Parts: sequence; C-alpha cells; structure tokens
Amino acid sequence: MIDVSNFTKDDQTYMNRALQLAAQAEGRTSPNPLVGCVIVKNNEVIGEGFHHQAGTPHAEVHALRQAGEKAKGATAYVTLEPCSHFGRTPPCADALIKAGLQRIVIAMQDPNPRVSGGGIQRLREAGIQVEVGLFADSAARLNRPFLKAIQTGLPYLIYKAALTLDGKIATETGDSRWVSNEASRHFAHKLRNELDVILVGSETVLKDDPALTCRLPEGRDPVRVIVDGALRIPLEAQVLSSLSSVPCIIATSQAASPQKVERLKELPHVEVWQYPTPRHVPLKQLLLDFVARGWNSVLLEGGGGLAGAFFRLGMVDEIEFFIAPKLIGGKGPSPLSGLRIDKMAEAIPLAIEEVSLDTGDLRVRARVHRTTQAED
Repeated sequence: MIDVSNFTKDDQTYMNRALQLAAQAEGRTSPNPLVGCVIVKNNEVIGEGFHHQAGTPHAEVHALRQAGEKAKGATAYVTLEPCSHFGRTPPCADALIKAGLQRIVIAMQDPNPRVSGGGIQRLREAGIQVEVGLFADSAARLNRPFLKAIQTGLPYLIYKAALTLDGKIATETGDSRWVSNEASRHFAHKLRNELDVILVGSETVLKDDPALTCRLPEGRDPVRVIVDGALRIPLEAQVLSSLSSVPCIIATSQAASPQKVERLKELPHVEVWQYPTPRHVPLKQLLLDFVARGWNSVLLEGGGGLAGAFFRLGMVDEIEFFIAPKLIGGKGPSPLSGLRIDKMAEAIPLAIEEVSLDTGDLRVRARVHRTTQAED
C-alpha cells in the first residue's frame, strides 16, 4: 500500500479534485474508464478536465487546453495512467510530453494490457518526474466496472432490491407497490442513470409491467435487458413500447416461438438475443456479451429467482438494499428466493460499505466478499 504521507497536503488536495472531476461522468464513459485531471503551477490550478464519453477527448486533453502555454513546467494530477497508444484519440502521454509538464502524479496504473506501464514509461523516458499511487484505492473504487471488465471480461453487477424489515419483496398475493418510499425510489433512479444496463427477468415484466427507464429530469436511460427463456412477455409490455431510444434486448433460448421472435425484431429499438440453449438463457455468456458491446456495469432489478441464479454463479459484486420499516408476514417472496444455502457456514459474506437512513428507509450498500461458483 502506498504511504500517502509521501505526498504533500497540496498533492492530496489536487488529486481529490481530479477524482471529483472524474466522477462527474459516471455512467457515461463505458467501455472507457472514468478519468479526471488537474494541472497546477505555482499553487494555482491552471487547467482541469475529465473524460466525458467514449470517443471524445480524454481528461488530460481538456486540462491541457485550459492550461495552454502555462502548462510548461507545471504538475499534472491524473486519476489513471495516461494512455500511450492510438485508439479513437491520440495518446495522452504524448500530449503531456509535448506540453512540457515537469511532474505528473498518477493515482493508479492502468490494468489495460494496451496501456499498463507504457504511459508511465514513456513519460519518464521524456524526463518527466512521475509518481504513482496517491489515492489508488479511491481511483480503483471509482472504476470498479472498468477494472472488472478489463481483467475478467465480465461487467460489474449490482443487485438492487427493496424489502420489508421481515425480508419480503412482496406480499403473498404478489403486491409490491410500494415496498420502499418515494425518496428511495428516486435514489434507485440515480443508479439507473449511472449504470450501463438494467436487467430483469420475464416474471418482473409480467407482474409489474415496468418501463425500466430513468425518470430523473436530466437522467439517461440504461440499456434494458429482459431474461426470458420461453419468450413469455407480451408484445404490449411497456418496456417494448416506451419512447426510450436506447436498446431493449430480449435474451431468450431455442424455446422461443420463431413467429414471436420475428415480431419482436420488427419493433423499434428492440433486439432479440437468442442463445443455442434448450430453455434457459446462459447467464454468464449474457454478461460476457454485455462487455463485448461496451457495457461495463449492470443493475440487476429482477426478482429473487434471477438474483439467486446470479449469486449461485458468483457473478454479483455488490448489493443495494432498501429496507422499509414495514412488516407484512406471510410467505411472500424474498429478494433471494432463487438461492438456497443449507449451512450457515456456507453463507455469502458481505463487506458493508455504507449504511444510511437519508431516504427514510434503511439503505445498505455492501460488496459481495465471496461468492459460490457454479456451472452455468
């Protein structure tokens, strides 16, 4: 672990600002990472920027444009190693060298094999003082989806559920509107705004008929994906007819009616991903296909059956539970009805990262510490 005390208070202040800038584009940069950059000279910020969207200029370029000629002899604070290869944009390492930077502080090395260490080496060979590791943990947390996608080919999956204090997501009759309060539902739409994909099962569509859009005023709709092995959802479902221009993907199997597949394909913005499996959608392959399309993060909002299946596969990285101060009793469904563990010693442990009552419900965010692996 890097000793932060090796860096000055000013270094820490400027890197914190770079991290804040990077976070402003959350949910907008996939498959690229979130990156922020601050350029400082004589204790004055002369340029700052962040990566807004894949295919657009990187954070360093925005900051250098602001700094202009003042960048010569300055220090840059960057949350991720500057790229050293030509992609859709030129290498940022070259731009920093050309601008005449004297020192560059980098939060963390880029794990992407096309970059990893190359940008740092290029900067040092150009005579620039390079220091790496300031707030590396914070930078890694910010880019968990990017890091997981690069290292495993799988997206970062967050399971969101609203449940009563006695652990039910609906009554015995199936009524679930509403378990959580309005403030918690607003927070859930913030998650939709920040993540690439929202994923549910066909049962959720049949019971609740959701649109799966983001209802924040300036929000952006995630890609909507329905796991429906037998293609049961009706053609009149809201998720198929909503005005959103983002793709709506129906993941199905060979059990699907060929006629219904063709009718779905005729609908605007609807795609059918039909897998060569007899009845069930291969969930791990589905996630791999998300990353292949450039989608690094997934919000799982499906019921307990689908969530249990992803937990059994060890594919869930984080949970966001909204626990309402309500009791309903009975035998209503739980948020993990699809997961069965017989021994307490085999329970899936969580690392609690945040607990809040800000919405009026108890919100618990936790990272899945270890998951049970199974064949898909």
